[in-house]
Amino acid sequence: MAKIGFVGLGVMGSRMVRRLMDAGHSVTGYNRTRSKAQELLDRGMLWGDTPRAVAEASEITLSMVSNTEALYAITGGPDGVLAGLGPGKYYVDISTVSPAASRDIARQVSAVGARMLDAPVSGSVITLEQGTLSLMVAGDPEAFEKVLPVLQAIGPTVNYVGENGLAVTMKVATNLSLAVQMLAFSEGVLLAEKSGIKRETAVEVLLNSVIASPMIKYRGPFVLDMPDEAWFDVNMMQKDLGLALELGKQMDVPLPTSSVTNEFLTAARGMGMQDQDFAVIFEVLASMSGVRKS
Repeated sequence: MAKIGFVGLGVMGSRMVRRLMDAGHSVTGYNRTRSKAQELLDRGMLWGDTPRAVAEASEITLSMVSNTEALYAITGGPDGVLAGLGPGKYYVDISTVSPAASRDIARQVSAVGARMLDAPVSGSVITLEQGTLSLMVAGDPEAFEKVLPVLQAIGPTVNYVGENGLAVTMKVATNLSLAVQMLAFSEGVLLAEKSGIKRETAVEVLLNSVIASPMIKYRGPFVLDMPDEAWFDVNMMQKDLGLALELGKQMDVPLPTSSVTNEFLTAARGMGMQDQDFAVIFEVLASMSGVRKS
């Protein structure tokens, strides 16, 4: 069993740590707000006072933070992850960030003798808890083979996609479809509802139809009852769409449906819904359609 470090114990990160500990690994964790990690500490997780302390105590350090700026914040400076790395150590970032930033940090990790992988996940809270989460990984192939058993404790499907930065690129290419699918699903529900079909019936029919992707199956019911805790809020989803649109410009790939969907997320923020799950774009479209909340 490996000595693992984990920086960033949010909704997903905390659940990943639970799976790692359930698999028998020793985990040292860090989070900006220690009180949010108390449940994990009660379960046996060790505590590092800084990201550096976590990396110093661990053979393999993982991190999952909200955006590119947060990644630089936890890796740089005298208390950052980089300061705690050295030869023979591995750093795995699971965050969805700018591919260019991920490659930049990988170069810095290499300069101190360690090796970095970018390894974002595809899935949500429910797929993580069910043990069906998938990961895409990029970086040094030997480093990938070394950390593979640890990653498989988080999710059973792990795909190696190439050199540093390509996994986060693949994640951005994947995530742009989430909000686009949710908007299309919302259109279908509202078209049926305004035609006289009960919303519950429309949702049930669509969830048993050919359009029911795994994401739609677990997020589609949110149009009937939004969760109290966002699985992936509007701000986070718009951050990912922003990365996709930026990459699209760089690669000369038009992203028309992503662009339109991004405007609905902006509208959701304008309506004060930024902390809700991004499925709340249904409410934006419903409001535009003259449909009241059920």
